[in-house]
Amino acid sequence: MTTKLDPGVIEKVAVQLRRAQETATPCPPVRDMISAGGVDGAYAVQNANTEYWLSKGRRLVGRKAGLTSRSVQKQLGVDQPDYGMLFADMDVPEGQPISLKKVLQPKVEAEIALIIGRNLDQPDITMAEMLCAIEYAVPAIEVVASRIANWDIKVWDTIADNASAGVFVLGAEPRKIENIDLRYCGMVMECRGEQLSVGAGVACLGNPVSAALWLAQVMAREGRPFRAGDVILTGALGPMATVQAGDVMEARINGLGSVRAIFEAGE
Repeated sequence: MTTKLDPGVIEKVAVQLRRAQETATPCPPVRDMISAGGVDGAYAVQNANTEYWLSKGRRLVGRKAGLTSRSVQKQLGVDQPDYGMLFADMDVPEGQPISLKKVLQPKVEAEIALIIGRNLDQPDITMAEMLCAIEYAVPAIEVVASRIANWDIKVWDTIADNASAGVFVLGAEPRKIENIDLRYCGMVMECRGEQLSVGAGVACLGNPVSAALWLAQVMAREGRPFRAGDVILTGALGPMATVQAGDVMEARINGLGSVRAIFEAGE
């Protein structure tokens, strides 16, 4: 049984997570403060910070799906993915170094990103409509981050913390998906020739388009529907990898090409 969180608690946790981001100092886990509110309470915290950042001039350009692996869902005791917001300043052009000062406790995941070509306002959007709405696909590297110290997270922590979103890099060669079965797109991510992660599109709820459909339906119900040009990060194709200054991560996805993320210490 869950209870509705007091607005004061929601704001307190939201401020704690913002302060961790702004000071580049991870904070303790927040789950004990919000777990009574369940998943809804965690999303209330995420939404409070979304509204805060929008009021400060940041702009939404997409969403990310997380927990798209059934095994990870089972591990965390949930039965569906989670989601987070993608802001314009999180989109790092390929080739531009990513400062490790900008992203707290970074890890990287290789994903398939879908770019939406039309507005998706209806909560009962069908798979056929979703397929028609996908303008193109690109490989992506998501740099996940955690404002929670030592990645000591449970589902309430990561949802409240914007699904552990950091920044993302999109590949620069968009591909139509009419003749690509995204389920069987194999992925390899390497650093300096060392293989760090392998996987395939089937890891994302069986099909990255299924993950995108779930997310589009949820966003329409929540009043933040996708708009033409929005990005959907559909979920990790394989295990996360840690990064350090000087690393150049490259992810190759069959049928979609490759994408590289460069990391530097920063100032």
